[in-house]
Amino acid sequence: MKRRIGWIAAAAAVAGVTTATIGYRNALADPIVRSLHLPAPIAPTSIVLMTDSHVAGPDMPPERLARIVAQVNALKPDLVLLAGDYVSDKAASTGQYDARAAIAPFAALRPRLGTIAVLGNHDHERGAAEMRRALQATGIVTLANNAVRAGPLAIGGLDDATTDHADLPATLAALRRIGGVPVLLSHNPDPFKKLSGKVGLMLAGHTHCGQVRLPILSALTYGSNYGARYGCGVVRERGRVLVVGAGLGTSELPIRFGTPPDLWRITIGG
Repeated sequence: MKRRIGWIAAAAAVAGVTTATIGYRNALADPIVRSLHLPAPIAPTSIVLMTDSHVAGPDMPPERLARIVAQVNALKPDLVLLAGDYVSDKAASTGQYDARAAIAPFAALRPRLGTIAVLGNHDHERGAAEMRRALQATGIVTLANNAVRAGPLAIGGLDDATTDHADLPATLAALRRIGGVPVLLSHNPDPFKKLSGKVGLMLAGHTHCGQVRLPILSALTYGSNYGARYGCGVVRERGRVLVVGAGLGTSELPIRFGTPPDLWRITIGG
């Protein structure tokens, strides 16, 4: 009986190590580039959405993020939008990086119309002022419930809803004032439910598409008040489109199952 229990324990240990190894390799995979085209009365304008880089060891040191930035540059986007959570303070981390080190790789981005960012919940928890200084030092436009023109587009940057810093009415009002084809950038996808006016596109992250999404059981959590409704990918409601990226880094544990890292390339117009 004791021998049988020992074999069972050994088998369970091997299965656990194998599962963790596979999950870690999944987390280290190069991001999948997903594409979406949306009609609009403008010349084709391409956006790359990057979200949840969560720079920390072991899975996302700055060097890996730099390689992903090179992958984005090879896509030659007109505009890059960063949807927050640039740092990670997960207990399983093997190394932490300050705001400057976590943001530095983004300085190599070369989109024609620039790079625009909002903060996520981890950024606020680390220190919003520090994160904004680091972003702005690299030339990245950082928005918090306001908007800016980028060529034919108007980008509204909603501050983080998870930490109660979002002001959707103020952001929508700013979009109306500056004109252009409106696009809302938010870390958390939940404000999509309250989206109104002429804003037809919202881009977000935060959910990691569940990060660990198992057959039958699906994701353990999406970190959203609406569960899987706004959990991942392209969501269409009331004539509007929400794109939720799976993100680049990880939260809590450096593993992924069924949710590979991704980048979204969205072309508006044409």
